[in-house]
Amino acid sequence: MNLARRRFLHLAAVVAAASQANSRVARAQAYPTRPVRIVVGFPAGQAIDLFARIIGQRLQDRLGQPFVVENRPGAAANVATEAVARSPADGYTLLIVSSNNVVNTTLYGTANVDFSRDIAPIATFGRGYQVLQVNLSLPVKTVPELIAYAKAHPGKLNMASPGIGSAGHVSGEMFKMMTGVNMLHVPYRGSVPALIDLMSGQVQVMFDNLPSSIEHIRAGRIRALAVTPATRSEALPDVPTVGETVAGYVGGGWSGIGAPRNTPTEIIDLLNREVNATLKDPKIKERIENMGSPVLLMSPAEFRQLIAVETERWAKVVKFANIQPE
Repeated sequence: MNLARRRFLHLAAVVAAASQANSRVARAQAYPTRPVRIVVGFPAGQAIDLFARIIGQRLQDRLGQPFVVENRPGAAANVATEAVARSPADGYTLLIVSSNNVVNTTLYGTANVDFSRDIAPIATFGRGYQVLQVNLSLPVKTVPELIAYAKAHPGKLNMASPGIGSAGHVSGEMFKMMTGVNMLHVPYRGSVPALIDLMSGQVQVMFDNLPSSIEHIRAGRIRALAVTPATRSEALPDVPTVGETVAGYVGGGWSGIGAPRNTPTEIIDLLNREVNATLKDPKIKERIENMGSPVLLMSPAEFRQLIAVETERWAKVVKFANIQPE
């Protein structure tokens, strides 16, 4: 091949690469040109649904197109995850994700959908502070008192959760595993019906996302015994952590947003920048943190690493407790 020929091919490759780069940039700059669907795998009114609506409204304001929240509950968010995974990878169908998704990897397997493979992480919203709470009629006011009562009445306490494999469920199973108490797990289809039965006394104990429960706690309708993360919540500073009694216990989860795999990197990066900018807004940050969830900002790569670590962590609890899918 002569020198002129090599130079021509090199120049053609450079032009093609530049053209592709310009096309990607143009595509990201044009996005979105029509409404975007945000799919939530839980009923309306739960903490993760509230986050979706807060973030979705701000994305709509910033990007000039509707971001419409669609609730598709079922199988601890597996129904929604599979629906999004099978959607076109064009940025117009997004998925609200949480620690439930990584639990599902062990609980349900990867026959229909592999969360870490089929969903591209975009951005995180916040850390999921959970709260260990009880019905007001239960004669316990601290975690040590709950442990003592449960051991004195084995199998007599019912532990509600938003569903099999939910963050509340696995946090409760971890508590049982580390304390040796025996509580009967009662799964519900979401936090709202579980909280109603907790307040009425149909169930006595519940691990729930703090944003779903915090107003009930503040109103004195249920009693908070402890929060699950390693540090106390600024929203409930007088409530201790479970770890202050049960050494090494750290529960809780996280929330964020993802898209079908192969969604263009330029769109993922654009949405990451917009979500992070939204979370830095003092009013939005205060609103989310007042719900009991510290804001968590990550890049897509950092988010992917979090998913890997959390998948391994909760797999141990699922296997130990022999949690079975519905």
